[in-house]
Amino acid sequence: MKKILLISCIINCLIAAPELVIGEERVKPGIVFIFEGAIKDHVMPMAMHLAENQTNVHIEARVNWDESNIPDGTPIGGFVPYLHITALVVNQKTGLSTFIDLVPHINLIDNFHYARNISLPGDVDDLYSVKFNIIPPTLIDLALHKDWLDTYGDQLTKGCNFQYKNVDFSEIAKAKRH
Repeated sequence: MKKILLISCIINCLIAAPELVIGEERVKPGIVFIFEGAIKDHVMPMAMHLAENQTNVHIEARVNWDESNIPDGTPIGGFVPYLHITALVVNQKTGLSTFIDLVPHINLIDNFHYARNISLPGDVDDLYSVKFNIIPPTLIDLALHKDWLDTYGDQLTKGCNFQYKNVDFSEIAKAKRH
């Protein structure tokens, strides 16, 4: 995990695109979540995403396998697909909120990740709380072999949520990609 974070930090420094780490979590069976606020970006197809000039922040969940204590056959640092991730962003001053589904994206910095451009529900200088909800894939989304069922049960992982308070998006919301 440290190698993944170091490489990401080096790449981000080289391209001068800061990212705000909102939180980091690890859940069984070895899945690491890194929640970030990133600089808004142009995302295709336009019919499914807000235009860059209509947004403040790119909310991300990088979801990858850890480096140790992971299931046999798991690619270290590999993307974990088929999760359903939502985020609720609440302005702590006004109570206004934005609810979004994070959908799979791919780029040349983080590769596969879940994300969405959003307009903050208030001023970029306000503080926000952010709650990420993780819903495991259904059996329609992901089939499980007997060896997985015998070792880990009938889900990839359990559903969970993580909440962070006093998130300051101001620096990331005011930044521009070069």
